[in-house]
Amino acid sequence: SGFTFFTLEGQYGLHLEHAIYSDKNNWFSLGKMKFQSYPLAYYGVGPSISGEELAIANANFIIVRERLLRKIKGHWYAGEEVNLESLSKVRFDWEEGVSPETNILGIDGYSNFGVGLGLVYDSRHNVLNVREGFLSEIAFLGYNQVLGSTNSLNTVFLDNRAFFKMSKRNVLSLQMIGQFSSGEVPFNQLSMIGGEMMMRGYYLGKYRDRNMCALQAEHRWLPFPFSKRLGGAVFAGVGSVSENLNFN
Repeated sequence: SGFTFFTLEGQYGLHLEHAIYSDKNNWFSLGKMKFQSYPLAYYGVGPSISGEELAIANANFIIVRERLLRKIKGHWYAGEEVNLESLSKVRFDWEEGVSPETNILGIDGYSNFGVGLGLVYDSRHNVLNVREGFLSEIAFLGYNQVLGSTNSLNTVFLDNRAFFKMSKRNVLSLQMIGQFSSGEVPFNQLSMIGGEMMMRGYYLGKYRDRNMCALQAEHRWLPFPFSKRLGGAVFAGVGSVSENLNFN
C-alpha cells in the first residue's frame, strides 16, 4: 500500500508499506519507506511540555525499515532487520517569543543506519482485515559510526497485538507498543506517540523522549445488516514518554 502527496507550498512526500509472504509462509517480509520534504512541528522533549509548538523544522526526511524473517516453527519467525533514517537541509523556524535551543541533537541533520535482529509471532489469517489472531514482535537495532551512522545508539521495539472475533460482525483488537532507546538519539529519532496508528488525535511527535509505551483498544463492527463494506470503529488509547524507564 502507499500514497503520495504534493502541496501548493511545494511540499511533497511518498509513503509505502508492505507485508509479503512467500509460498507456505516460509518467509515473511515487513517494511516501510517514507520520503518527504515537509515541515515538522517541534514541541520540545519529555512528557511535561507546554502543549504549544516551539518551532517548525523544515527538512527532508527519509526512513527505510525492512524486516526479512524466516519461519522457525509454527507461527514463529526470526531474521534480520535494517533501518535507515536521514534528516537533511534542516532549518528551525522558532515561534515568536521562544528562545531558540542550540543543544538539540540532530539540529544540523543526520544519517543513521542500523542493523539488528527481530523475533515475530504471527497467527493472523488476513493481514488486510484481521478478525482473529495474534501479532507479537520484539526487535533490536544498533546504530554505529562504523556502519556510517552520524550517531551511535541502540533501540528496542515491542509491538503486541491481539484480535478477538466477538461475533460474525464484531471484532475487538488490543495493542501494546514500546520503543526504548539509549545513546546519542537525534530529536526526530526519539520515541514518539501520536499519528494515525497509536494515540490518534495527537500530532505525531508532539510527545517524544528516549522511551515510549502506549496501549490501545479498538472495537470494529459492521452496523448495517445490508452491507459488509460499511463499518465503524471506536477506539481509546493511553501512553506516555519518558527519559528513563520510570513512567510515573
